[in-house]
Amino acid sequence: MATPSSAELLQAQAQLWCHAFGYLKSMALQTAIRLGIPTAIHRRGGAASLPELHDALPVPASKRPCLARLMKLLVAMGIFKENKTGAFSLTRVSRLLVEEDDINGGGQSTCLSPFAVMATSPFHFAASQRLPEWLEMNDDAAAAAAAETPFMAAHGEGLYGYLGRDSEFGEVFGEAMGADSRFVAEIVVRECGEAVFAGVTSLVDVGGGDGTTAKAIAKAFPHVRCSVLELPQVVESVVVDGTVEFLAGDMMEFIPPD
Repeated sequence: MATPSSAELLQAQAQLWCHAFGYLKSMALQTAIRLGIPTAIHRRGGAASLPELHDALPVPASKRPCLARLMKLLVAMGIFKENKTGAFSLTRVSRLLVEEDDINGGGQSTCLSPFAVMATSPFHFAASQRLPEWLEMNDDAAAAAAAETPFMAAHGEGLYGYLGRDSEFGEVFGEAMGADSRFVAEIVVRECGEAVFAGVTSLVDVGGGDGTTAKAIAKAFPHVRCSVLELPQVVESVVVDGTVEFLAGDMMEFIPPD
């Protein structure tokens, strides 16, 4: 292998820095959502200058220079666009982060902010930090049973067990799955519903949460009898409207026939 030039070494170093600090992109995305930047830009007619964002966001004056740097990073990530005058506008990605009440009066369910917040939450971040340790764990039966996944190594139990024990994470996870289900269900029903559900008379949505997907299918195809299998604590919290049937159970133990 030829000896790399100084320019090639510096390029490799720059790539290494990008990978090493890659987590800052996730944190920048989460910060944009929590501050409500996409919605603030949407409410300004789709474009907002930095001073306009200062007025709209709960950021004190002492930290406004940091907001400017955050916006530059988000532009580089493709979350926002910046024009020649310095105004920031939405991209296809950030349009998915606008609060639902601001999208056509709440008529569309395209907001994926809850999913992005869940994916960048400390719960998953802590699990990812245990990956090196988890890969080095001994293969004895006790260790394997205690930590089958990095998530178990970080939190002491699997995802679904942890959901039942930690109400905060359970709420974050439920909102994330609901947002993602609403988004995907509308596209599936609209774009490929006839082809997918032709001849189908019944289905069971395993781990279907609050029934968002099943309800969308039942509404679009009334001839399909839809059921949702979920954990008992989830079923207990669901508002039943008669559109679909909810079944309490554990998909790891039993899946009812459709």
